[in-house]
Amino acid sequence: MIYRITAIIAMCTGLLLTSCKSESAKYSEADVFRYNESAGITSLDPAFARSQSNIWAVNQLFNGLVQLDSALNVLPAIAKSWSITDHGTTYRFTLRDDVYFHYSHHFEDSTRRVVADDFVYSFVRLKSEELASPGAWTMNAVDTLYAVSDSVFVIELKNAFPPFLGLLTMQYCSVVPREVVEAEGSQFGRKPVGTGPFYYKVWYENEKLVLRKNPLYFEFDNGERLPHLESVAITFVPDKQTAFLEFIKGNLDFLSGIDASYKDELLTPTGALNPKYEKDFRLLRQPYLNSEYLGFNQTLPSDHPLMNVKIRQAINLGFNRVEMMRYLRNNIGTPALNGFIPKGLRQPKDPEYGYEYNPKRAEELLREAGYFEAGAPEITLSTNNSYVDLCEYIQGQLKQIGMNIRVDVVPPSTLRQMMSSGKVEWFRGSWIADYPDQENYMALFYSENHAPNGPNYTRTTDDYLDSLYLKARSIVSDSARRSLYFEMDRHVMNRAVIVPLYYDEVLRFIPNGLIGLEGNPMNLLTLKRVRKEGGGS
Repeated sequence: MIYRITAIIAMCTGLLLTSCKSESAKYSEADVFRYNESAGITSLDPAFARSQSNIWAVNQLFNGLVQLDSALNVLPAIAKSWSITDHGTTYRFTLRDDVYFHYSHHFEDSTRRVVADDFVYSFVRLKSEELASPGAWTMNAVDTLYAVSDSVFVIELKNAFPPFLGLLTMQYCSVVPREVVEAEGSQFGRKPVGTGPFYYKVWYENEKLVLRKNPLYFEFDNGERLPHLESVAITFVPDKQTAFLEFIKGNLDFLSGIDASYKDELLTPTGALNPKYEKDFRLLRQPYLNSEYLGFNQTLPSDHPLMNVKIRQAINLGFNRVEMMRYLRNNIGTPALNGFIPKGLRQPKDPEYGYEYNPKRAEELLREAGYFEAGAPEITLSTNNSYVDLCEYIQGQLKQIGMNIRVDVVPPSTLRQMMSSGKVEWFRGSWIADYPDQENYMALFYSENHAPNGPNYTRTTDDYLDSLYLKARSIVSDSARRSLYFEMDRHVMNRAVIVPLYYDEVLRFIPNGLIGLEGNPMNLLTLKRVRKEGGGS
């Protein structure tokens, strides 16, 4: 396996250098950014940028109206400015006049400038039933959209939706060229044409994907046109241990996350980089907008133990999250002691609430709920294989306070189906933010979002939560909205609808000679500002 990935990388580099000569651009391997995508890529069409692997590649090839910086601020992209009027329902974008699509023989003059009609086409396409994009929901709030001129694009919403600007930063909302999409049809995802810092060069299924520097890219860095790199080479070796070994050998420039197969080799027990690697690599670490949790089905029969709020509260109090993170995750992530909204969306002044380890109080609640009178009935916790250790840890801790927990391990696809259909009583779940707003987390408890038609997998129905959610969506003031969302979160915790486990972290391992690769709470990979020491830029 190691020889295979080395061969693939060598082929990739050889191809790049050959292409380089044919295009009269001389550069060395130091101009190539190499990473492995073990999950594979299914499409380079932004309308299908659902998985992280697709999103990362699409982000190099396409742009939208706006973009996020590393601190999750919404910044201009193809739109150089915008205004929001009519009580938050009308968004008027003024576009740049220097953004061009990548070269394509489908254009009359090899390329052309992006205009407002391109966004009309892209967004109408995105929500079309014929396309069946998993990102069609991003247009749910939209009433009408139209081009006033080549440089002015307007979106009118059905009702005010303050997170909408952040939602437009998603890769689903990238601009695509009508003539290329219509000419390529279903093959557009294999032969994409966008506006991004890199353009598509070649893709060999299950082997490699090569992207090249876009000479027409519109963004600059201190007067120098981006990107700094000449190429991006992506390999698709599924074995993470093999990819790790190639990274250590210097054949890859980036390693994201941590796998159990090399966790204890690369990290110390406290989550720091193993000192023996410090001379070659560094670790970038920051909060990730991902909350890991256990959810309780709120539509179980009324006599089921989990329908008793005191039993759910006891479970929340009955295990040590701090110890769990230390021993099972090398302190990667933060124990979820403050509700469901993750650390990356919190500020020091935000309210604190939640559950800390208190087994004595947990036992008291179980007795008050009459749990032991029923002979400690068995409760089933369903999970997939990746989280068995966490669930068995919780099982063992709850056993110490007298609870009878069975851990049911099922395939990930089966678990998702069970969660969606409501055929599970207690389940392990996670929620990665689609866009950086507290609303995206509280939507999981809005009654109209009941699964399978929405993300409310606990099937929570609560009039008070619904009233807070609807009120927040009608308020433009960010501070007022934040207050309502945190009140919702506090209420969810009081009802113990879920068991928050931890707020995840983004871990990125990179060579010491790599410059300009920043972490991001959305775990978005952005390569346009990256340099490698010794590179040509």
